[in-house]
Amino acid sequence: MKGSINSIESLGLFDGPGIRIVVFMNGCTLRCLYCHNPEMWTKQKDNISVDELVEKIKSYKPYFKNSGGVTFSGGEPLLQTSFLIEVCKKLKKEDIHIAIDTAGIAHGNYLELFNYVDLIILDIKHVFKDEYKKLTGDYIEKSFLFQKDINKLNKNIWIRQVIIPGINDNIEYVESLFKHIKDFKNVKKIEFLPYSLLGTKKYEKLNIDYPLKDTPKMDKEKCNELYQYLLNLYKKKSK
Repeated sequence: MKGSINSIESLGLFDGPGIRIVVFMNGCTLRCLYCHNPEMWTKQKDNISVDELVEKIKSYKPYFKNSGGVTFSGGEPLLQTSFLIEVCKKLKKEDIHIAIDTAGIAHGNYLELFNYVDLIILDIKHVFKDEYKKLTGDYIEKSFLFQKDINKLNKNIWIRQVIIPGINDNIEYVESLFKHIKDFKNVKKIEFLPYSLLGTKKYEKLNIDYPLKDTPKMDKEKCNELYQYLLNLYKKKSK
């Protein structure tokens, strides 16, 4: 069995705990307006076998120490579920920590895959039906179903939300997000990521029109204020 990967980032520090190797997988059905990886939208020709990828990841094991491991990102890694099941089975025999960075758009038996996964990094796109469709081009019901499934699992979850000027950079959205995620189980971390323009040059190179070209990058201070507001909502909930 083979899979389609775009690239491998060594010694990653932002895609899960500790020092990690990040495997970027090709293919995604979403077309998020702010996507930083348009070169991974299409699932290219399969270019790596299960054993080749496992050996590549194992070679970085000395750097993982106690908390590091591998994160499968993309693209949408859960579009290659069958391939990942075989990879992760072998990685768990090596006692390697495994994280999946996903928007919750999956093909195949992802519940079987999660038997071998230690951490789910869930990218929330939007919490309202119409806005989700505008932002991603897809239907929110798929992500809702996925979220219900993972909430039944005893798996650690990190939640990520990109904050975009004029789209979700306001108190009302943060309150709606809180209502959406407040009953999630095993949430170990929530991150607000300020929208940036880092991916725009990729669109130029690929001759693709960038949808948010008139949107400024998110002010980091305001983004942090919104994040603190979310934390305060959690504090009130816990009282």
